[in-house]
Amino acid sequence: MRILVSGSHGFVGSALTSFLQAKGHVVVPLVRYKQEGAVCWDPANGKLQLEDFEGFDAVIHLAGESIASGRWTKKKKEKIFQSRARDTWLLSQVLLRLCRPPKTLICASAIGFYGNRPGEILSEESPLGRGFLASVCKKWEEATTSIENRGTRVVHTRFGVILDPKGGILKKMNKFPVMFGDKNQILSWIVLEDVVGAIYHCLIHEQISGPVNFTSPYPIVQQELIKTPFRIPSCIVKLLLGQMGEEVLLSSACVYPEKLLRTGYIFRHPIL
Repeated sequence: MRILVSGSHGFVGSALTSFLQAKGHVVVPLVRYKQEGAVCWDPANGKLQLEDFEGFDAVIHLAGESIASGRWTKKKKEKIFQSRARDTWLLSQVLLRLCRPPKTLICASAIGFYGNRPGEILSEESPLGRGFLASVCKKWEEATTSIENRGTRVVHTRFGVILDPKGGILKKMNKFPVMFGDKNQILSWIVLEDVVGAIYHCLIHEQISGPVNFTSPYPIVQQELIKTPFRIPSCIVKLLLGQMGEEVLLSSACVYPEKLLRTGYIFRHPIL
């Protein structure tokens, strides 16, 4: 397949690109600055060449502003919303105008859709949660409606906490091992290898569409991942990091990967 990938140099995108190329697929990065062998677009200013988007079998959209890098100021919230919901909508509009739109669009999302839901087991059928992140995820996923109506199969990958020594939470913990809030807070996690494997699973199985939970079938409590005597109480997290700390670091959600298991995906690392 010929596949267009945004965020191809990121934590997930770089691993996915290497995997797809090893499988023999042609991967073309979607970037914001001119780069040889890449498709360039500037969604904020509407600058792009429509013909550059023609001829792709699939598009995988992973790019977006980091949600866990500091307090959510008004400006930061705007960046998060625009880079995810707005840019996804713009990409959907571009694909809609093509002579031959891609058969498949895989678009990143997050389990933040469910919000803080202690005591519940959450599947793809579970309703929307509360909070800023939940509302962003809802609009993020709704942004692809127009291209879905054109006939493109759309998958929304609701990522849990992604674990890998080279990036994400594990890389940060190596430098600063600390526990936030309640040690029994539930973490719905997945290793990077399974993120890549599950994206490919969704790519090649045409019966899969809509939201898909990217989490291990065996979520854990925080103290199983972080064995440290250093714990920052919830009240301090909220004081220092505000809404971001409350919705990202203190949120508890037991998310089950029902669609992946039902369609035959075999986890490389189901248990921590």
